[in-house]
Amino acid sequence: MTTVKAIDRIDAREIRRKLGLNQQQFWSTLGVTQSGGSRYESGRNMPQPVRELLRLVHIEQIDVKTIKREDWEVIEYLKSQEPELFKSLKKSARSHAKKAA
Repeated sequence: MTTVKAIDRIDAREIRRKLGLNQQQFWSTLGVTQSGGSRYESGRNMPQPVRELLRLVHIEQIDVKTIKREDWEVIEYLKSQEPELFKSLKKSARSHAKKAA
């Protein structure tokens, strides 16, 4: 969906405001202090791990606290060993998510 290069151009402050969160709420979910987040919003270079967490949590809306290593291992296995099954499951999951929304 959104690539790292695209996230470089996205304004964290704008994302936060669109979500209706204050700095403490927005940045604490990423493990960043309010003052650190404020510096990023003011133009300080944001490290790639923080950008990726921002993308996952606030753009993709993924609750990273619920992801377990074994879940990731299953995904990686399906992608590499059963690509057609992975594509089929991914399509079914998206269809189910759209119906639920």
